[in-house]
Amino acid sequence: MLQPYELFVGLRYTRAKRRNHFISFISLISILGIALGVTALITVMAVMNGFEKELRERILGAASHATITLYEEPMLEWQQLATAATEHPQVEGAAPYVEGQVMVVKGKQVTGIVVRGILPDKEPQVSDIGEKMVVGTLPDLQPGSFDIILGSSLAQYLGAIVGDKITVITPEASVTPVGVLPRMKRFNVIGIFEIGMFEYDRNFALMHADDASVLLRLNKGYTGVRLRLDDMFAARRVAYDLAESVGEDYWVSDWTQRHANFFRAVKTEKTVMFVILALIVAVAAFNIVSTLVMVVTDKQSAIAIMRTMGSSPASIMLVFLIQGALIGIIGTVLGVIGGVLLALNVETLVPAIERLFQTQFIDPSVYYISVLPSELDYNDVWRVALLSLVLTLLATLYPAWRAARTEPAEALAYE
Repeated sequence: MLQPYELFVGLRYTRAKRRNHFISFISLISILGIALGVTALITVMAVMNGFEKELRERILGAASHATITLYEEPMLEWQQLATAATEHPQVEGAAPYVEGQVMVVKGKQVTGIVVRGILPDKEPQVSDIGEKMVVGTLPDLQPGSFDIILGSSLAQYLGAIVGDKITVITPEASVTPVGVLPRMKRFNVIGIFEIGMFEYDRNFALMHADDASVLLRLNKGYTGVRLRLDDMFAARRVAYDLAESVGEDYWVSDWTQRHANFFRAVKTEKTVMFVILALIVAVAAFNIVSTLVMVVTDKQSAIAIMRTMGSSPASIMLVFLIQGALIGIIGTVLGVIGGVLLALNVETLVPAIERLFQTQFIDPSVYYISVLPSELDYNDVWRVALLSLVLTLLATLYPAWRAARTEPAEALAYE
């Protein structure tokens, strides 16, 4: 034997003999269980990563990395503030905006939405919404024309197409000789955008900032200035720097504050899913306990003979640790290969399954997105593989310890 005899015997015991096919079958089931658990865990972690990344990109494609607003009054001079903000090395762009909640009416359809007034030439500096236009372009918004661009789901709900007119009603009423009446204005639909996120496509509309200022009675003022950063994950620190530089009259917020609960919920869900699926791997790993216990019982006489030939309890223990570890390593390797391949092809396989069964797994009204994304993080792969191997080794300790305690005289008494 070129290798240590513990390794030789451990590998030999993993091969089926004529009278222990059932034990080998249980070993095979243990390997497949570990492989399936690892595959599922890697795939789900990749999908959760993709889900978080997709939502973050879509939210920040329409929202902004940071905003600067005045307390309790409209901002009349935004250019100086935008210039001061862009002096920060991590601020790539700045643009003013007007934002408010209104109701839109077309025929019998009525719904509440958020309208944002923008400057079409400045908006591309802070958002990607111009790249999401299905019909029309942002430069089509002209001041004084009272045009509006609707989200795709909103347009579908209202039954509106380009060229139609819709009525916008503001929450602020007007006092007239005939009484208090809601303020209403007719707008022309000149475009439709589709971000791919239901929250924006269904509840969001764009208009020129001058028209929005008139509609919301801001006296040609703005709600604030939106900023785009070179690193979205530095938003909290940049917002803190800007808050110190612009003064106490302004409130600086970032995307981590506005969407903190949402992304915290996604992170919590990811952690919970990891724990739940790790339990599947644990169950599969502890199948090794029953496999090795049966092997130990079956090999009592062989263990006794090795003890009488001078093998120490530690050597006997090592034999069964090697056998259990081999099962875990094979299952983990198969699971990692399967998980990586599945995670890399989720975006291709899921649409194919949806077409095959004529169904849709992801409802955009519930999950915000309509496709199942995947973002494989190899750090997650290593963590899952390490977890699987650790659980496997833990599962082998008791059977190996039990084998090491075998007394040769008792084992050979009835042989």
